[in-house]
Amino acid sequence: MMESSPASSLLPQQHHAYASELLSFPLARLNKEPELLRLHGDRIQSQIQDLMAGNYRALVHAAHTSLSVQDELSSIDKNLKSLTLEKIPELTNACTEFVDTLEKRKKMNQTQHLLEIPQLMETCVWDENYDEALELEAFVRKLSNMHPKLAVVRDLAEQVRKITQSLVSQLLQKLRSDFEKPEAEYCLQIVGYLRRAEVYTEYELRLQFLRCRQAWLTGMLEDLDERNPYEYLKGMISCHRKHLVDIINQCVLVNYDEDDGGLLNSWLMHQVTSHLETLKILLPNISDGVSLSNILEESMYCGMVLGRVIGLDFRGMLPPIFEEAVVNMFSNNVSRAVEGFQLVLDSHRWVLLPAIANSSFGGGGGNDDDDDDDVIEPPYCLMDHPPLAVFVNGVSAAMNELRPCAPLSLKHELSKELIKGLKAVSDYLMTYNATSGILLRENKESELFLSLCLAFIEITYPHCAKCFGRCYPGGAASVMDAKSLCDSIRRLVMTVSPRPKPPIGNRDGNENY
Repeated sequence: MMESSPASSLLPQQHHAYASELLSFPLARLNKEPELLRLHGDRIQSQIQDLMAGNYRALVHAAHTSLSVQDELSSIDKNLKSLTLEKIPELTNACTEFVDTLEKRKKMNQTQHLLEIPQLMETCVWDENYDEALELEAFVRKLSNMHPKLAVVRDLAEQVRKITQSLVSQLLQKLRSDFEKPEAEYCLQIVGYLRRAEVYTEYELRLQFLRCRQAWLTGMLEDLDERNPYEYLKGMISCHRKHLVDIINQCVLVNYDEDDGGLLNSWLMHQVTSHLETLKILLPNISDGVSLSNILEESMYCGMVLGRVIGLDFRGMLPPIFEEAVVNMFSNNVSRAVEGFQLVLDSHRWVLLPAIANSSFGGGGGNDDDDDDDVIEPPYCLMDHPPLAVFVNGVSAAMNELRPCAPLSLKHELSKELIKGLKAVSDYLMTYNATSGILLRENKESELFLSLCLAFIEITYPHCAKCFGRCYPGGAASVMDAKSLCDSIRRLVMTVSPRPKPPIGNRDGNENY
């Protein structure tokens, strides 16, 4: 490549290539170059004229537009100078104010969202969305710890605290009701919510759990019919047998342990004590021996189940309570028999009744405890003495009620109750004679009264002893051994007549003495 000459450096940059080309031409070509350039110029001039003739309108419009643009650019230049000096600071200030207002609006929205937390939480509690409600409560608690001095935060925390109390009350109410969901899942879920609420300590939470389950159990018992002691006790025993085990299993899920200060054990002892106290109060109202026996069997079974499952065997505490109930039942029945005797004797008309076939004073032995007959029928001759017949029927009813539940430990005490009833009959016969003076009349009435007294000594007393011996082997002998308590009536009979012969009826209706 040829190096450029010094002269070419004097030309503009765009002419350097052409200058180089000229320097490479020969002399003949250089002589022709001016003419070629003129011809080329003429051709270009002709093309320009053709172009201007064909685009005249566009060129005129472009010219006008160019002038207009120049004017506008001049105006813009002036306005820009004015804007730079006056409007830019104002625009900057306006933008700054806009940004500040926007930040305030954002903060206002955030504040509004915070102020809506109580309403949102209350809605969650109402809809039982406890997870969301507790998350809101935890957020407000954290906010309160971060900004304890802000009044709005304190007010917000106070509102949330009240709603949390409502949530806790709702959860406790669920613990006071029957569980619809599976027990394990439901217990853990509710107790988990209560723990997250952080309203109670662990000990207080366990105490509240027991109180709620106690309230539910009490409600179950209140639904029972207290007017019927037998049905109430059956329902109570069944309720304790079924639900105490369930409650203990629920307490295990709640993590009761030795650190609870014996809380669970104390509650169980309270349940047993309440159970026994209810038995002690209501059992005296049961006058049916079969019902009493059924209640005893139910109680023993309940104690066995609770002992096997949770170690709460209270069967050893039952005997004294049921023994007292049995004594009370037998004593009341014997007392009713005595009262029936007294009422019939007071209204009795001392006339000779028609003779009963095969009636006699036989069969009055009181020591026949080895009789093989299952049924002991009262002697027919007592039909001649309605007061004694009423008494014997009452004693027989008392024995029938005693047989299904006759504890051996009560043999001596129950024999005393029977003897007390027999002595009451004897004493009332003495009182009746003293107040009515019937033996002083020396007529048919006095003979019938003496016959009744003798029937009591020779027939009624041994028969009652024999009935008692059916319930307790050897019991007849213990009753007969106390026959001396009725010696007063025996002496009365012997004083009036050495041996009055009681009437023995025959088939013709005549009496013999």
